[in-house]
Amino acid sequence: MKALVISDVGATEFRDVPDPVTGPGLVKLRVRHVGLCGSDLNTWRGANPLARLPRVPGHEIGGVIEQTGSGVPPQFAPGARAVVIPYTTCGTCSACRKRRVNACRHNATLGVQQDGGMSDFLVVHHDRLIVNETLDAPLLALVEPLSVGFHAVARGSVTEGETVVVLGGGMIGVGAMLAAKERGATVIAVEPSRPKHAELLELGITHVIDPTESDAGEAVTALTGGEGADLVLEAVGLPETFRAAVDMACFAGRVVYVGYAKSEVSYNTALFNLKELDMFGSRNATRADFAAVIRFLEQNPQTGERLISQVFPWNEADQSFDWWERNRSETFKVMIEMPAG
Repeated sequence: MKALVISDVGATEFRDVPDPVTGPGLVKLRVRHVGLCGSDLNTWRGANPLARLPRVPGHEIGGVIEQTGSGVPPQFAPGARAVVIPYTTCGTCSACRKRRVNACRHNATLGVQQDGGMSDFLVVHHDRLIVNETLDAPLLALVEPLSVGFHAVARGSVTEGETVVVLGGGMIGVGAMLAAKERGATVIAVEPSRPKHAELLELGITHVIDPTESDAGEAVTALTGGEGADLVLEAVGLPETFRAAVDMACFAGRVVYVGYAKSEVSYNTALFNLKELDMFGSRNATRADFAAVIRFLEQNPQTGERLISQVFPWNEADQSFDWWERNRSETFKVMIEMPAG
């Protein structure tokens, strides 16, 4: 079968690789759509410390079940469409024992620590699939990235009437905005890309702040009557936005970090105590988050469609990374469409 491989920094190529085979408990999936993630782009740039080259990218995956091994439950029948949960769980580490398997210490995400879904076929254990016949096929590949934002909002325990600031308008940030809005919060986005502002407002985000044109902290203070936000969710991964999240949170507020900074971050830690902040990390997503996103997309399919900025056919997938690098400021999601078989 064919696979797209990040062969070196800034280089992709199609390669012939062995066709995967099923076994007990395993399902062979014909891949239909794969979304590109920022982690994939960083792997292509040579800036992803978790990925070694060469690597088959892709963990945002939707497809059609082609074949099953022994012991696979009947709902995973050939021809059924499915979303892939791309994380692994060891079942024994402290996170798994606490049933927070999304934070498994030994997780190996498809396309990052192991080869991913940018290939004709993929074999996974049946417990890594969610069957869904309702969503249009391209939307299946949107479930995972939106789920990461939904999980971050769940970590922050957002409730109706609260004000939520989301730093960053990429797909994870957008997922968080949509989840917070779904819970009845007022959502303020902080995003420097002007081309994205109109789209965010069309998605129902209450306010969008350009931090390159005004002081974002002052703008949040003004929009919240001098209080600050009940929750600030950081989805950028820069030291300055890590610090800004603490500054923007109200007294007795909450901060969720779903981005991660690549360098050390220094803080005025007095604010941790003075504000008595609740601070959370957020990693990946749970099956419940996937289910919440599926329900959301079933009720709002047009929202999912709006988020797909560019679709590359499989035979042009090797051009997708370079295109995204050149068009990041106006792009939400780049997707690869595979042949139907």
